[in-house]
Amino acid sequence: MATSNDFDWNDIPLILALARSGSMSATGRQLGVDASTISRRIAAAEKALKLRLFIRDNTGYQLTDAGQVFVEHGEAVYGNVQSMLQASSQEADTTAGPVNITSIDFLFDYWLLDHVPALLDQHPHLQLTLQAENQNLSFTRREADFALRLGKPSEDAALVMRKLGDLGFAVYGHAKFADTPRGCWGAQPWIAYDDTLSGTAEMQWLSALEPQPRKVLKVNSLSTMVRACRAGVGMALLPCIMGEQEGLLRIGDSVEVLRDIWLLSHRDAGSIARFKTVSAWLSQVYASSDQLLCGAALNP
Repeated sequence: MATSNDFDWNDIPLILALARSGSMSATGRQLGVDASTISRRIAAAEKALKLRLFIRDNTGYQLTDAGQVFVEHGEAVYGNVQSMLQASSQEADTTAGPVNITSIDFLFDYWLLDHVPALLDQHPHLQLTLQAENQNLSFTRREADFALRLGKPSEDAALVMRKLGDLGFAVYGHAKFADTPRGCWGAQPWIAYDDTLSGTAEMQWLSALEPQPRKVLKVNSLSTMVRACRAGVGMALLPCIMGEQEGLLRIGDSVEVLRDIWLLSHRDAGSIARFKTVSAWLSQVYASSDQLLCGAALNP
C-alpha cells in the first residue's frame, strides 16, 4: 500500500494544478513557482507514494491510472481543507466577501442583473463574480459557489441542488412571419443551434415539427440567433425573457418548451453567511419573476 510519512501534503495543490494544465510552465505561472521546482516536487511526491502519477507525451503531462485516482481523492481532500478554513474564518458570520455565480450568459443579461443593485444596496460588502460559462465549473476547487443550470444535473455528494422553477421558450420572428398558421411552421425557414447543441430540448422540439423544418442558419449563440431573427432570416425558438426584452414578435399563443432552472451550491455553503444570503436572494428573485421567466406573462 502506497502510504508514506515522507509525502508532503503541500504538494497536493501542485499535483492538482499540473493535472489540470498538463504543462509544467503553465502550472508554474499559475502557482508562482519555477518549472524546475515543480518537476523536483512531483518526483519527490511520486517517490514518497511509490506511484507514477504522470507520464509525458507530445501533448504534455498526462495522468496515469494511479494518478487519476489520486487526483479524484485529492480534489475532495483539498476542497474539504478549503471549506474548513473558510468556514472557520471570521468572515463566515458576515455577509461580506466574494461570491462566484456561474450560469448561461442570457440568464445574467436578461434577468439576474436587473436585481443585483438591490442586493448590493442591502449588502454593500458583497463582491459578486458572475461567470458566463456553459461548461460545468468545479465546486470542489471553488471555481464557483453557485451555478444556475438548465436541466437537473447528475448527483454529486459535494453539491446541494434544488429546482428554482421553469424557463419558458416560445417562437419569435420578423413581422413577415406574423400571420403564419401553426400548421405551416414546419414549412418556414428556421434559425437553429449548430449540431453540438442538437440534443437540447429546444432543438428536439424543432426537429419534431411537421413537415421537417428548413434550418437555413445554424448558430452557436443565442445572441446571434436573436439578431438573425430580427433581421428576418427565419423563425426561432427563444427564451421568452429574451424575445420580450429584444422586442421580437412572438408568433403563436403558446409556450412551446419549458426547461428546469436548477440552483447548485457546495454542500458547505449553508454554514457561511454570505452564501446563505445569496442563496435566499436567488430564490426570492426567481419567485418574483416566475411569470416572466415561464413566459406566461407574455401570452396575448
